[in-house]
Amino acid sequence: MAIKLEKPILKSKKTKTVPEKAQDPNYGGARPGAGRPAFEPTAAERKQVEALSGYGLPIEQIGALVRDGIHIDTLRAHFSSELVSGKSKANAQVGKTLFQKVMAGDTTAAIWWSKTQMRWAETQKHELTGADGAPLEFTKIERVVIKNG
Repeated sequence: MAIKLEKPILKSKKTKTVPEKAQDPNYGGARPGAGRPAFEPTAAERKQVEALSGYGLPIEQIGALVRDGIHIDTLRAHFSSELVSGKSKANAQVGKTLFQKVMAGDTTAAIWWSKTQMRWAETQKHELTGADGAPLEFTKIERVVIKNG
């Protein structure tokens, strides 16, 4: 059963009066030249970020050292290649030095190189068997609960 209304419900229309000033296109909103200028990294900052990344600093600390500190999103947006290349160059230099030590006969370096680069490992196998190599047999497994106090 539908209910009929005798009088339709009307929404009131409020008319806004716009100040004369607001009709001016230069009134309100962003103005040309307003706000902070876009971030533009310098060549020195690019070198700095690459070096700091190579030294292994976390990204938050690198961001704190650029200018008066920049957000990590800004750092990633404007210095992404420097963050990667800094780490890559440092790893290459360390690898070169390690390789030279191995080739010069440094035993410790050779052992480390063989374990990490050649996948060599010192392994020991421990096998538990019963008498004469037979499998272990369990006759009874018991659980004991000890209550304190």
